[in-house]
Order: sequence, then C-alpha cells, then structure tokens
Amino acid sequence: MIRVQEEDFDSSQEIRALTIGNKGIGGVASFIGLVRERTNNQRISSLTLEHYPGMTEKILEQIEKDARERWSLNEVLVIHRVGRMEPGDQIVLVVTTSAHREAALKSCQFLIDKLKTGAPFWKQEETPEGSHWVAERPDDINASERWDTETKAECSRFNHGSGDLTKAS
Repeated sequence: MIRVQEEDFDSSQEIRALTIGNKGIGGVASFIGLVRERTNNQRISSLTLEHYPGMTEKILEQIEKDARERWSLNEVLVIHRVGRMEPGDQIVLVVTTSAHREAALKSCQFLIDKLKTGAPFWKQEETPEGSHWVAERPDDINASERWDTETKAECSRFNHGSGDLTKAS
C-alpha cells in the first residue's frame, strides 16, 4: 500500500493495522525517516517536500512491485509525507512483513534506498541563510544502485512457498 499525504502518521497504529489477525507473519521491519536539524553543518528550520501527484504514486507502486518480485512478502506499506515540515517531524514510513525476518529486513532497506533516488520528490531546505533545493547525495545513489547489481534470485536466498525454510534451487 502506498500513501502520499501531508498529514502525520502513527507508526504503531499503521503496523498494527498491517499485522492484526495475520498469523503467517513472522517478521516485521520498519523504517521511519525524520527531518534532521542539521545538514552539512547548516541549521535547518524547515523542509518542504513537493511531488508530482499521480506520477509519484505510480513510481512508488513500481518500487513496491519490484520488492515483491524479489522477496516473499505479506504486506508492504509506504507512507511519504509532502508539504512543510520542521526538524523532528516524520517524513516517511516504510513497513514490510514476511514469514521470515530476512525478507522483511532486506525488502525494507531496498524500498527506502530506491525511493530516496527513484521517486519524484523535490526537497527545499529553509536555513537562516535562505532556502535552497536539495540535490541527491552520492551515498543515496550508491545505496540504490547496489540493488541493481543483485539479481532477484540473489536477493531471495530462501524459498518460503511451503512455509519451510529450505534452500532455493
């Protein structure tokens, strides 16, 4: 499930809604991104995120689809906020659930790495010196690109189709 919204979210409620009643889930992985107070030794007073409605959701849905093709997942949730936020505010929530921890953990990292560089969000930081648009960081680009070198088979070392943890052939 993909949601792009201005409103804040309650991660506990979101995770509970994904997992309640699903006895097949053995692992839940989550990532919450927050607005930092400082970037590159510069104080941030606010961050404004803009996006291209319709296109943003479509690209996030494709990233989710890619994760589901790589790992055996029960549920996926990505909530990304847009609009003006201040330091300490939540920006993004990524939650993945699976029968096993490896798929949940790796897919959560994959999703956050891919959305950092693949989704059409534009960030503008407001500082005491004025505002500026934020460029992609080389570390974020490298994190996303490393997944491109791993095949889908390498990402999912285990076959969980039967519910047993057996090596994939």
